[in-house]
Amino acid sequence: MRKIILVYGLLGGVLIAGLRLIEYRYLIVEHSVEIYGGLLALLFSALGIWLGLRITGRRERVVVREVPVAATTGPFIPDIARIERLGITPREMEILELIAAGMSNREIAEKLFVSENTVKTHSSRLFTKLDARRRTQVVQRAKDAGLIP
Repeated sequence: MRKIILVYGLLGGVLIAGLRLIEYRYLIVEHSVEIYGGLLALLFSALGIWLGLRITGRRERVVVREVPVAATTGPFIPDIARIERLGITPREMEILELIAAGMSNREIAEKLFVSENTVKTHSSRLFTKLDARRRTQVVQRAKDAGLIP
């Protein structure tokens, strides 16, 4: 009796496995386009991530250059000829020095007893004369030109 139950159970298991296999094959055939599309999308995504990491994953190289510092023997003397050539007024020079000191327009206006709009006007003229767009750029160009220390 146990043998018969075991044989029927085994045959039932094989039959269920066969039906599942047929259902699985039908599912694969029915949805093959979606499955292949998904596999292709997965392949291209993995390739894109790998290629992106490969291209952008390079290590940064830090290059340190030593810049020789000019030996100063005395106090700083601005280049008067260049100041005259650029047409920078004494008030603009004052404002340039205060910008280089890191002061805001409001702080410069309070220090020089002028309005904030006057400081903005002089600053914009400085930007034009030194061909700069930002405060840091105008300070760097003035230092390069020998206008400020």
